[in-house]
Amino acid sequence: MAYTKEDILRIVREEDIEFIRMQFVDIFGQLKNVAITASQIEKAVSNQIMFDGSSIEGFTRINESDQYLHPDLNSFAIFPWRPAQGKVARLICDVYNPDGTPFVGDPRGVLRRVLKRCRDMGFDTFNIGPELEFFLFETDDQGRATTVTRDEAGYFDLGPLDHGESTRREICLSLEEMGFEIEASHHECTPGQHEIDFKYAEAMDGSDKIMTFKLAVKTLAQKNGLHATFMPKPLYGVAGSGMHINMSLFKDGKNVFFDETGERRLSPLAYQFIAGLLRHVKGFTAITNPLVNSYKRLVPGYEAPCYRAWSASNRSALVRIPAARGQSTRVELRSPDPACNPYLAVAVCLAAGLDGIAQGLTPPPEITANIYEMSRADRERQGIDALPASLDEALKEMRNDALVMDVLGRHVAEHYFHGKGREWEEYCTRVSSWELEKYLVTY
Repeated sequence: MAYTKEDILRIVREEDIEFIRMQFVDIFGQLKNVAITASQIEKAVSNQIMFDGSSIEGFTRINESDQYLHPDLNSFAIFPWRPAQGKVARLICDVYNPDGTPFVGDPRGVLRRVLKRCRDMGFDTFNIGPELEFFLFETDDQGRATTVTRDEAGYFDLGPLDHGESTRREICLSLEEMGFEIEASHHECTPGQHEIDFKYAEAMDGSDKIMTFKLAVKTLAQKNGLHATFMPKPLYGVAGSGMHINMSLFKDGKNVFFDETGERRLSPLAYQFIAGLLRHVKGFTAITNPLVNSYKRLVPGYEAPCYRAWSASNRSALVRIPAARGQSTRVELRSPDPACNPYLAVAVCLAAGLDGIAQGLTPPPEITANIYEMSRADRERQGIDALPASLDEALKEMRNDALVMDVLGRHVAEHYFHGKGREWEEYCTRVSSWELEKYLVTY
């Protein structure tokens, strides 16, 4: 919905809104906000709300800390889970410097720059359709998260086996109040695991929706005495949580991936886009799979893709082309997980695909066999190599990919490497429960 300043001032007054959360995202995808009272809304919509950027991971140094929030007026929404009296609304913001220039470390700005590149190449719109999975766990007597679920449901099961069904329903209804079009929600294959799918959207709006979705899921789970987590692999021995991203590119209102006369009814541009994704996927895996824990999901046997290949239908492939054609033709990347920063993840995916188009790349042959069941020799013979096996390996691949580094820019890349390097070092030096169980008594 398109809003003007006057619309927002009127709604705040008429709806008795008392607080407005000015939201933004740090480079690691953590949602931040400056909360203001309704009396400050005129300042807010005039880009006059300031905050201390030196306190935010990856933003600015303490001697240059003042930054300003420029709200995206079209992102205005009222939180339906807050009280009817004293309502709370939000505005999603871009971060600017005091001199009025966009801040180079703002993740929304990173995506905005790639979208401009997309338009400069003659494409009107880049749409994304994310599929987010998450777990609902019990909390203990102190309200702290556990990994316990009394849920006994399986794929597409329903209550009473699905103990999270009522919370999932409440999430769907709340999101619809905020302007989402919920297409499907269901129990996933693992006890306690859920998926809610919402309609595709333009890339920036879709990335905003991912952040809103995660906030709604966590907030409503907590309200119901549960803990929601988007951690990629919270439980050993079962499937982890992914965030498949469906992508489609339009020019003059037409889906450029579709060609009625093309092989598999795909256009040459679709194949070039696929080839770009496959060329750069190892370089951007540290963005789409940003945690140490992410790489415990990307292993054979649990439905997550871990080999570089594409297919029109094969779900063991990294890139899949769903069956729909015409305006619904899309390319699905199956490796990302929901812990990623969606603005950065979408930016690197789009840039990789556009690079494939710009260079006229050709993808390798389609893989129709189950890649998980292939031997290493079979994979090598067909040119199928693996994604990075750890965060450390992914960061090294990222540093060697000039396109990904260019998309992020020096500021974001340096801070990303620094923060994730510390995370890897801490993981490597921490003694795990597995080590204690394995070695403490034996040795």
